[in-house]
Amino acid sequence: MLALKLLDRLEETLIGALMAVATVVIFTSVVLRFLASVPVVQDVAIRLNMTWAQELCIFLFVWMAKFGAAYGVRAGVHVGVDVLINRLAPRPRKIVVTLGLLGGVLFTGVVGTLGAILVWEIGQTDQTSEDMEVPMWMVYLCVPLGSYLMCFRFLQVVAGFLRTGQVPHRHAGPMDSQQAGGDQTEGQTERPT
Repeated sequence: MLALKLLDRLEETLIGALMAVATVVIFTSVVLRFLASVPVVQDVAIRLNMTWAQELCIFLFVWMAKFGAAYGVRAGVHVGVDVLINRLAPRPRKIVVTLGLLGGVLFTGVVGTLGAILVWEIGQTDQTSEDMEVPMWMVYLCVPLGSYLMCFRFLQVVAGFLRTGQVPHRHAGPMDSQQAGGDQTEGQTERPT
């Protein structure tokens, strides 16, 4: 359990750090772009060339998306349409949900494997990014790492579902706050009179 808690914390820290770095880089780039038109400081601002900022932010957001998707599986925040599934009897519902989760395991495992092959093949070349000149295998490394982490998270959800019959699910949205206010109760709808 300690290893899982460390993995959870690492995942959350990585996502937060990627967001923070991207925010600082974008903010700094915008400020320097503005200062480049101010006569007093324009020479200094122009010398602090940040042409690489856009490329870095794209890479950061791609990494953030891959690891954020894995976090979404663990936290149960991915969008899903389960109206028909929830109307099934318990046994067919369990089968359908298990098959759906195993489909997620299969898909993310395949994407992770193909991503690992891609990283290996790109690693055999001297391909680098255009502005930052970072080896492209490092950029694409998020595909196998994020996909395998997502695959692991799907396996965790499958194990939990088979054990408890529940999948992680967060109910936090505007409709919940209206229902909490007493306008409607769950399962009831207003009828026009």
